[in-house]
Amino acid sequence: MSYLRYVRLIGTMHVSPRSREEVRREIERVRPNAIAVELDPLRFQGLLSGKRADLRESLTLGRAGIVSYLLTKFEEKLGEEFGMAPGGEMLAAIESARILGVPLILIDEDIRVIMGKILQAPLRERILLALEVSLFFIPGVGEEVAGDSDVLASYEDMMREFRLRYPYLYRVLVEERNEIMAMNLKRAVDDMLLRGVKKPKIVAVVGMGHKRGIERILNSWRPKRRFIYPPGAGQPL
Repeated sequence: MSYLRYVRLIGTMHVSPRSREEVRREIERVRPNAIAVELDPLRFQGLLSGKRADLRESLTLGRAGIVSYLLTKFEEKLGEEFGMAPGGEMLAAIESARILGVPLILIDEDIRVIMGKILQAPLRERILLALEVSLFFIPGVGEEVAGDSDVLASYEDMMREFRLRYPYLYRVLVEERNEIMAMNLKRAVDDMLLRGVKKPKIVAVVGMGHKRGIERILNSWRPKRRFIYPPGAGQPL
């Protein structure tokens, strides 16, 4: 049996109210031993505090700060379209872990590492990304994204298009993070098995674009009797 038998992945849209409710219902149904979220410690603290850097603060951080600010505003614009602030589904998972009294595991790559990789993208991809993000600040642009179901229906097409237009960024933002999150989930399962939990259950809340990739990786791995890991990310809070 593969590691996928121990992990239930919920693929969400970060700005969808439907995703928030799905997270709550599924966690209540599964009653997991632990809950994992697509966050790193820095983003976790930022989400809990509700603080976001404004443009002036972002400019003091150089290119990385500017890129981070633009991506944040991009998410906020989508949140306005769907009536939900970015991160609502993650907050629902965090609250569920508190209510159930189970560990919360942060499985994503450090945001500072991710931003560093984005800044190394080919010039063509950086320019194209900046142009597309800027369109979301223009009134009337993007208003065709009027409903949750419309976006869900076309999500796979959007991902395929993103992969074709941004091959480097797709590898950095999707494929490499899939591998990191899958490894951290594997590590969490191994830790439970070592502690004598016979059938560990983890509910992992990730973006829809990561769900299938992580599932494919987990399904290719088989648990062994002995596990040796160096200390690192993916440990319960």
